[in-house]
Amino acid sequence: MAGILAWFWNERFWLPHNVTWADLKNTEEATFPQAEDLYLAFPLAFCIFMVRLIFERFIAKPCAIALNIQASGPQIAQPNAILEKVFTAITKHPDEKRLEGLSKQLDWDVRSIQRWFRQRRNQEKPSTLTRFCESMWRFSFYLYVFTYGVRFLKKTPWLWNTRHCWYNYPYQPLTTDLHYYYILELSFYWSLMFSQFTDIKRKAAKMANYAKFQKLCDLLFVMFAMVFITTRLGIFPLWVLNTTFFESWEIVGPYPSWWVFNLLLLLLQGLNCFWSYLIIKIACKAISRGKAGKWNPLHVSKDDRSDIESSSDEEDSEPPGKNPHTATTTNGTSGTNGYLLTGSCSMDD
Repeated sequence: MAGILAWFWNERFWLPHNVTWADLKNTEEATFPQAEDLYLAFPLAFCIFMVRLIFERFIAKPCAIALNIQASGPQIAQPNAILEKVFTAITKHPDEKRLEGLSKQLDWDVRSIQRWFRQRRNQEKPSTLTRFCESMWRFSFYLYVFTYGVRFLKKTPWLWNTRHCWYNYPYQPLTTDLHYYYILELSFYWSLMFSQFTDIKRKAAKMANYAKFQKLCDLLFVMFAMVFITTRLGIFPLWVLNTTFFESWEIVGPYPSWWVFNLLLLLLQGLNCFWSYLIIKIACKAISRGKAGKWNPLHVSKDDRSDIESSSDEEDSEPPGKNPHTATTTNGTSGTNGYLLTGSCSMDD
């Protein structure tokens, strides 16, 4: 194990030329980052996860109930043994050929089977109450971290003088506030490892959507778009990438981990451009949906991030004079395997 750690923390990879780990030992005058500090994130991650459970149960849920957000989920699909077997054992998205086969087998029209599978997929989605609680937790944590970070930056002038940082690199002392900030952030994202398979990816603006506060939802989305594009396409490349690429090259010079970190930052900038494109696309599509003669605010609840999947070619209404399917009596029961009711099935989304 010691050999593996020694290989992983090879100072020729992580540190600039002529710098060793011994040069970064803590002294009475200064404290420097230590590799052992990373181990603190694991127990703290578990603690944050437990705090999240308490927060969602005793704070977020009462707030949701006060806003009349119900725990009911999507509409339940009508029970059908044959379709359920296909859904669980074969595919959740049947192709056209399979749909036609099921249509003949059940004596349902293809459209009704498509609707059943859509409802069945939505049935596995969490309730609005669950989504609200998770969104409120993330909103609260990010708001706290953002507020703390802004307050910390105000009293840390050397962070604004980036060239001064590189002249002292890597001998810049680690302050208590900075240490707390990094460990808290690292612990939070490690805590997501406990819940990443059950989390619902939602934004803070979605809380207003769940609470039916459409104007607030629109306003939050506009604010989010402006802040995101300004910081990710403006401040990040012009300030952060400029200093990590050019100023560090000029003052410190490249070394192996320099290339790794800067390539990762460059990859992040590529993702920022892609995400900004999606945000702008959503905004343009929302504006284009405005009614004639009246500008319509950005309907975030109807954008590409909507909670319930839908398709423009899968309308709820059926053509006039056409029943979704015809019931066939088998063994004295109505429908196939006793699951199909006579007449139109109630499968509206």
